[in-house]
Amino acid sequence: MGFFNLKNSDKEHEENNVVKEQCVPDDDLVYINVSGTIFITTYSCLNSYPNTLLGNEERRRQYYSEKLNAYFFNRHRPCFDSILHYYQTGKEAPPLNVDPDVYAKEKEFFGIKKEREVTVFIPEGEGSDGINCINSCRMKVHNFLQDPRSSSLAAVWHGFDIVFICISIGFLIFESEPQFKTQFSDKKAEYYVPLFIVNCIIMGFFTTDFLIRLVTWPSLLDFWKNLFNVLDILSILPFYVNLMVGGGDEDDKQHYVVLRVCRIFRIVRIFKFVRHSRDLLIIMKAVSNAKRELILLVCLLFIFVITFGSIMFYIEGSANQDFNSIMKSCWWVIVTITTVGYGDMCPSSAGGKLFGGFVLTLGIVFLALPMTIIVSKFSFVYEREKM
Repeated sequence: MGFFNLKNSDKEHEENNVVKEQCVPDDDLVYINVSGTIFITTYSCLNSYPNTLLGNEERRRQYYSEKLNAYFFNRHRPCFDSILHYYQTGKEAPPLNVDPDVYAKEKEFFGIKKEREVTVFIPEGEGSDGINCINSCRMKVHNFLQDPRSSSLAAVWHGFDIVFICISIGFLIFESEPQFKTQFSDKKAEYYVPLFIVNCIIMGFFTTDFLIRLVTWPSLLDFWKNLFNVLDILSILPFYVNLMVGGGDEDDKQHYVVLRVCRIFRIVRIFKFVRHSRDLLIIMKAVSNAKRELILLVCLLFIFVITFGSIMFYIEGSANQDFNSIMKSCWWVIVTITTVGYGDMCPSSAGGKLFGGFVLTLGIVFLALPMTIIVSKFSFVYEREKM
């Protein structure tokens, strides 16, 4: 039994049409085996590019395997995701964690010469060459900022970025030391001016880098979806907010909260290092692919802590002031099952000690089970991305 909404009839009709268009005949499906990984697409998609290896029926026929009932290529698997993306969209999407030379060889093998131009409807003779030139320059600058191997000048730029990140983090650390704190906050201090000038140069570099990335990024929406771009703006804003509120004296009661928040956000500058390390990018991607297992671990830990924390409260709460609330008991469970053992609180009764031993033993097993799944998933993804 259901209800039919007249207002949504047109929308549902359009959705049904989309579903029908997405139905692909079986004889149009093509199976491609790349070093053991199966990719499925359509002949019509491949045939749109007849000058390429997969788009030419005669050229791809020599790679067909009767035994596998698929086209077999002993090629680089991570690169083929980008190769197939080109056939589906007509645009290149180079893999982030693959050497550009390896990707270039894969493109050459499959006959992909260059990225197809984006269609822009411009009246003939009215500046189309100028727009193509601007787009080309934008892509070159974008590649310059994204890939330090694109040119020697790009390597120098990225080198300066790393050095400035280190100096900025050093400033953050030394500002917390009592003997150096006044040099960063007191305008009458001996080294305040030179330190402030160096900080302005560093933030000017970070700001310039961010603005150029913003202008040259292919899509403004995709720019803000990128985590590193968000971290960049969070690391830059505290400097300008600090200038606007009057220089950075935390003793100023009026701006105390704002300055403290700015200090906290400056910590994200350390994550700018990740952009310059391929291995760190691979680790982040591996962790992202294992997020379901990590969520499972957190859920199991939450259930375990609440359950046994509550039990320990009712066992020890009446006789031991260290366990006079369930929150304190939960803290003891976390410290116990992670084998940290601060010793700040411990059960005193015989029943509490017996139950504590049970919690410790069961906790090790409880955490080990999902941890093995996470480690195996992480290792698989990490090794695959390093290929």
